Amino acid sequence: MTVTQCSPFRWLSEYFGGFFFSYGVYLPFWAVWFEYLGLNSGVIGTLIGLGFATRCVANLVFTPRVQQVEALLPALRALTLMALVTCVLHPLMGANVWWLALVTVLFNLAIGPSVPLSDALANYYARHKVIDYGRTRLWGSIAFIVGSSLTGWLVTEQSAAIIPWVAIGGLSACLLLTLRRPTLMPQSERDMTNSKVSMRQLFRDRQVVVFLLIASLLQGSHAAYYSFSAIYWKQAGYSESIVGYLWSLGVVAEVAVFALGARLFNGWSSKALFQLAAVGVLLRWGITGTTTAAVPVILVQLLHGITFAGAHLGAMQYIQRECGARLVATQAAYNALPMGAVVAALTTASGWIYAVSPSGTFYTMALLALPVFVLPLREPAFWRAKQAKVA
Repeated sequence: MTVTQCSPFRWLSEYFGGFFFSYGVYLPFWAVWFEYLGLNSGVIGTLIGLGFATRCVANLVFTPRVQQVEALLPALRALTLMALVTCVLHPLMGANVWWLALVTVLFNLAIGPSVPLSDALANYYARHKVIDYGRTRLWGSIAFIVGSSLTGWLVTEQSAAIIPWVAIGGLSACLLLTLRRPTLMPQSERDMTNSKVSMRQLFRDRQVVVFLLIASLLQGSHAAYYSFSAIYWKQAGYSESIVGYLWSLGVVAEVAVFALGARLFNGWSSKALFQLAAVGVLLRWGITGTTTAAVPVILVQLLHGITFAGAHLGAMQYIQRECGARLVATQAAYNALPMGAVVAALTTASGWIYAVSPSGTFYTMALLALPVFVLPLREPAFWRAKQAKVA
């Protein structure tokens, strides 16, 4: 049997497309499907929270075990197969909460590490100038929009029963695409082949801790937006469809920055990108808390390209510049903490603040940007040595 080959860019772009198409079904609509099964809000919240907690634990405990870049492709194939099988099991469980809890854990054990491991593979190729990370990753954002939009239309036209089957279709395509072989296979640097890095060792590095803190402040500032912006804008008189358009506008800005990031930010340090994102956070959430007028609301949604995508590109650039042996561990920590646990904690805090002052919730998110301007972040030693050689 001949294995089809394709370029690393095509392999990753199509993997991101298949995975994030399914993720665009899972994140917005899985609770809707649970409701269709007849589960009450308390049970639904518990199941969704269980999935979130599983992803965090998986990224801290299991993801760092994939130490060598040669293992990334086999790991992604195995995780995609596991995600597909456990996704198929969901509609077979009926409304049995215990069985649903079990498949929820298994499914999230698969999709949790998939994000950092695919990002780690993309960062490996980007570090070696084989791909541009932003132009590769943008296909995931586009696929997320397509997946969520298609599912919303299908649910409206048919019923919520179709939700898991749409995700199954996306994962099936993703699995088939992963079976191909990139024309340039990842290979560890010679002096890194036998190196292994634990999370404990990683957190002993003060600069990595500073990096994770900065990323946590910037990504965590989106917690109120993710959870309460729809309610906030609806209370201001905007319809559900307008709220949907506003969210889509933010993702369009995100895609644009991913597409043009290499050109726009060529030569920028990670610290400079983080500080730009911090300026965007101050403006975006400060204005959101001050006014709900149409023009300002539309304009600040465009800042999603800076507050989220700009900060994410800065993080990916920092991780690309980490030494090879720590790439996967650093990527796992980034997905588990700034993109996971911190957002969850700040979402809970936002709920308490929102009950007292809706606008105050967004002002609080804006203030998270201030420490970013003073935290002392240096580029990784690998990059400093490379820059010194060029000089």
